[in-house]
Amino acid sequence: MKRSTQPWRPTREQLDAARSKTVPDIIAPDLRVLFVGINPGLYSGAVGHHFARPGNRFWKTLHASGFTSRQLSPFEERELLEQGIGITNVVARTTAAAAELSKDELRAGAKTLERKIGRNRPRAVAFLGVGAYRDAFERPRAQIGPQDEQLATARVWVLPNPSGLNANYQLPALTRWFEALRHDI
Repeated sequence: MKRSTQPWRPTREQLDAARSKTVPDIIAPDLRVLFVGINPGLYSGAVGHHFARPGNRFWKTLHASGFTSRQLSPFEERELLEQGIGITNVVARTTAAAAELSKDELRAGAKTLERKIGRNRPRAVAFLGVGAYRDAFERPRAQIGPQDEQLATARVWVLPNPSGLNANYQLPALTRWFEALRHDI
């Protein structure tokens, strides 16, 4: 049975109850790319799907950049696996804001993530947010774009965070970065 593609909007109580929950990874061996968020927000925790908040531009950007043939909803996230795309996070627990994560928590999440990447061997890993990447991997000078390192055998990219709160990158700029990644892998 196919899951609903219609947005389900959680109540304030459901959002509050989602604190410190986790959202299951969308992952399989040998993916083309594994997208890595910072950590799930409360909205994603409440509905149980990645990048679920209506203002998040991840799904629009995936489609606009050619990764998907149509715009998927968060409720269809498992369809990404058929296209060699996965999703995970540096830190698994949900928070109201990524600022609630400590540098130690990000570094611990990076070690867990490295093991996950080693087991699943994606061709590329794309971090969605340069600040979290810098803190998690202790790369204070990292910039948006391809990095000069690998995790296990995966090529590493850092992309702008697609959150609607990231006003530095509008949809056309996000799309260009995602397209550059798609052409690189």
